Amino acid sequence: MVHYIIVITLLALGLAPHCLSSKTVGGGYLYPQFYDHSCPKAQEIVRNVVAKAVAKEPRMAASLLRLHFHDCFVKGCDASILLDSSGSIISEKRSNPNRNSARGFEVIDEIKAVMEKECPHTVSCADIMALAARDSTVLTGGPSWEVPLGRRDARGASLSGSNNNIPAPNNTIQTILTKFKLQGLDIVDLVALSGSHTIGNARCTSFRQRLYNQSGNGQPDNTLDQSYASQLRRNCPRSGGDQNLFFLDFVSPIKFDNSYFKNLLANKGLLNSDQVLFTKNGESRELVKTYAYNQELFFLQFAKSMIKMGNISPLTGYRGEIRQNCRKINA
Repeated sequence: MVHYIIVITLLALGLAPHCLSSKTVGGGYLYPQFYDHSCPKAQEIVRNVVAKAVAKEPRMAASLLRLHFHDCFVKGCDASILLDSSGSIISEKRSNPNRNSARGFEVIDEIKAVMEKECPHTVSCADIMALAARDSTVLTGGPSWEVPLGRRDARGASLSGSNNNIPAPNNTIQTILTKFKLQGLDIVDLVALSGSHTIGNARCTSFRQRLYNQSGNGQPDNTLDQSYASQLRRNCPRSGGDQNLFFLDFVSPIKFDNSYFKNLLANKGLLNSDQVLFTKNGESRELVKTYAYNQELFFLQFAKSMIKMGNISPLTGYRGEIRQNCRKINA
């Protein structure tokens, strides 16, 4: 197992064992050993708190993974999503993609509290989120990777960025691809990272249009398996039940595996943004097939794409700050 993790790590980084730093989008270097001297227990602290949270509520793994994704797509991986509204800051928590759905903030708070006791003013909230996303993946059976570290925290948030940059469940494949490309991510990253929907839940409001009115003509989505659609309609009525939860991967909802891709082959992807990867683009269709038949390849690419996503425009050096409380900027 240890050997397997090392192989994944090196393949994911595309680097030799002695050189694990990675140049980021927007300059600056992140590297896994960043806290080895200033806070040697940093990774252990994150792992322990995340393990406890996921043991208590398995769904939390997907929530922490999603939090990192929703952070990185807005101004880069800078923990801006964690800021509450105050003064001139309007919280990203109010945006359409995050309102009533982004969660896991209390887990990040708990990690930060332990971290501040162990090594005050040292470990950023942005790095905590990147580590929590990796640990959530590993705890549910997915791949591990060395997380490049050294991010600093933003002193502001972007509500408009959150509303505009994060792919929506009903976006077309072209819109989703464009949003990924704006972050320096390609179609391979899109398909691999979408595989994180092998765990977690989505609300009825995120896919209702597929069940009743996909194209504005009062007809359901014809790319959705009809028996699966009728099951979904039981708890996702035409109106009401907006917050009712459904597994993104009904086959193995709390296990990180490749059944998400197998579901797409069977036209049983829950969200429109999932199923279009198989139905609307030739290149993404081939990637879906590849990962459906080869879980190891999916795991390798997922680790690689997570490192790439974690490198989106981080604040490094003297930019930003190390927040004492992840919910508010330092006084």
